[in-house]
Amino acid sequence: MTRLGALFQTTAVRLSALYILLFAACAAFLVIYVTSMSETLLEQQTRDAVAAEATEIRQVFEQNGMNGLLKSLERRARQPGANLYIIASPSGELLAGNVLSLQPGVLDGEGWTQSSFRYQRFEDEGSRERHTARAEIFVLSNGLRILVGRDLGEPETFRGLVRQALVVALGIMGIGALAIWYVIGRNALKRMDRMSDASQRIMAGDLSQRLPVGASGDEFDRLSESLNTMLGRIEKLDEGLKQVSDNIAHDLKTPLTRLRNRAEAALGGKARTQDYRAALEEIIGESDQLIRTFNALLMISRVEAGQSAAEMSPVDLSLIAADSSELYEPLAEEAGLSLTCTVEKGVTINGNRELIGQALGNLIDNAIKYAEGAQDGAVRVSLLRSGGEIRLAVSDGGPGIPEHQREEVVKRFVRLDQSRSKPGTGLGLSLVEAVMEMHGGRLELSSTYPERQNDRGMTAAMVFPAPPA
Repeated sequence: MTRLGALFQTTAVRLSALYILLFAACAAFLVIYVTSMSETLLEQQTRDAVAAEATEIRQVFEQNGMNGLLKSLERRARQPGANLYIIASPSGELLAGNVLSLQPGVLDGEGWTQSSFRYQRFEDEGSRERHTARAEIFVLSNGLRILVGRDLGEPETFRGLVRQALVVALGIMGIGALAIWYVIGRNALKRMDRMSDASQRIMAGDLSQRLPVGASGDEFDRLSESLNTMLGRIEKLDEGLKQVSDNIAHDLKTPLTRLRNRAEAALGGKARTQDYRAALEEIIGESDQLIRTFNALLMISRVEAGQSAAEMSPVDLSLIAADSSELYEPLAEEAGLSLTCTVEKGVTINGNRELIGQALGNLIDNAIKYAEGAQDGAVRVSLLRSGGEIRLAVSDGGPGIPEHQREEVVKRFVRLDQSRSKPGTGLGLSLVEAVMEMHGGRLELSSTYPERQNDRGMTAAMVFPAPPA
C-alpha cells in the first residue's frame, strides 16, 4: 500500500489518471453518440424503404385492382427477407397477408407507427415467440386497410453489434490506458527513486554524484541535465574553495612572515628615522601585494558566482584589444620587447567590458613578463573571426608552458616559477578562465613555436562564441 500510495503521489500518475478519466468520458460519449446516430439512421432507412414500397402497392391497386394487389403482395411475401404485408377490413380484421397475429390497436390509425409493435409469424404458430416491427398503414379507396412493415430484428441486431463492438473497444482501450498509466507511474516512481538516492548521496557530501539522465529527453532528463550542470559548477566552486584555503595558508604565509620580520627588524634596530621610513615603505609594498592578491580572489569569486552577468552589454572587442595594447606598449619597451596589435575592426559581442579588459591585461602582462630576454622579443595581440568563434589571442616567444602542465596552471596560486623570481600571485590565468566561462567561451593555451626545442613560446587565446547574425 505504501508503494501504491507513493505511486499516486507522482505528478505523472495523477496526470495519467486525469487523462484516463477524460478519455473514458469521451469514449462513453462516443458510444452513446454512435449508437444514437446508428439507430436514427437505421430508422430513417427503414421508414424510407417502407414508404417507397407502400407507394408501389398503391399504384398496383390503382392500376390492377384487388386481384393485382393480392398477386403482388403474394409475390413480395415469398421473397427472402420479405417485409410484413397485411390486408385488413375497415374494422381491423386480418383478411390476408404473411402475419398470423398482430398487437391489438395497431390498425386503428394511419401513417407511420409512432412506436414498434409486436406480431407473430405463421411459422411461429404454437410458440410464444413474438417479434417487433415498425410499419406504415394506409386505407384503399374501397375501405380496406393495408399494412406494410419491416421486422426490427436485423436493425436491433445491428444496433446491438455496434453497441457491443464499441463497448468492447472501450474496454480494451480502458485496460490499455490503465496498463499504460501503471507503467508510466511505475517508471516515473523508479526515476524519482534514483534521483532521490543520488540527491541523498549528494547531500551526504559526495558532490561527484550526478542525477541519472535517460535517452528519452523528457522533462525529467532536462531537469536532471540542468541540475547536473549546477552540481558541476558547485563541485568546481567547492574544489576552488578548498584549493584557495590551502593556497592562502601556503602562499600568503610568506609575505605575512616578511611583514612581521621587517617590522621586528625596524623595532630592534637603531631608532633612526631613515630606517623606519625604509621599513615602512617595504611593509607598504608587501601590503599592496597582499591587497592585490585578495582583490584578485574576490574578483574571481564574483565572476564565478555570476554576479557580473547582469552587467553584460554590447562591447567592442576591437577597441578593447587596441586600448590594452597601447596601455602595455611602454611596459614592453622597458623590457626590451616589441608589442604589435593586429585586430579585425568592428568585432562586437555582448559581455562585460571591465572583466574582458582585465583578463586581456593579465595575458599581456604575463607575455611581457615571461618573454623578457627570450630569442623572439615580440609580443603579439591578435583578434580575428574563425568560423563561428572569435579569437582574442596573445602570443610570446618565451619558454612557454609544457602541455602536461596547462590544466594545472589555470588553478589558483599555481605558478610554474617555483623560485618565485617573477612577480605575481598565480591568479591571472584563473581570472581569465573564470571570465571566459561567464561569457560562454573558453581559454586555450598552446605553443607559439611547437617546432622549437626551447623557448617554444605561449599563445593564450580567449575564444568567444560569435553572436548570431
